[in-house]
Amino acid sequence: MATTPEVKLRELLESFGVGMLVTHTQDDKLRSRPMALATVDGDGRLYFVTDKHSVKVDEMQADNTVAVTMQDKGKFVSLSGHASMVDDRAKLAELWKTDWKVWFPKGKDDPNLMLVAIDGVAGEYWDYSGTSGLKYLIEAGKSLLTGERPDMEHDPKRHGKGALSAQ
Repeated sequence: MATTPEVKLRELLESFGVGMLVTHTQDDKLRSRPMALATVDGDGRLYFVTDKHSVKVDEMQADNTVAVTMQDKGKFVSLSGHASMVDDRAKLAELWKTDWKVWFPKGKDDPNLMLVAIDGVAGEYWDYSGTSGLKYLIEAGKSLLTGERPDMEHDPKRHGKGALSAQ
């Protein structure tokens, strides 16, 4: 069975641990920062953990249009979507990872913690890992010899566009 771009996008997202969350600042500039990915749920919603009083929360409340980018060893994802603040203590406790104590020393019971949910409207991926990476190297070598650009856009295992949730 052929993998759809939406399925491949979700698989890649689930393989990452950190993403760069991009928000709009108050003066309409873009700002990105690394965020640990808590989970990608069954509906394709991404969850991150943050402090309720952080500047990024203010930015997302003023303009909830965000982007998330991820990259690791030949895998790349770009996702555009909408952010919402989720103050759900049970969900936070369920997703809590001990590693996060570095940023949140009071732990999962810190009353200032909250979740940021990202509903992906549009996403794009490039996967040159594993056998796709080997195919890429072969095509890149051919390109160097022939002077013709490789066609990387028409293999859904390596490149695709899709949405994660119905928005």
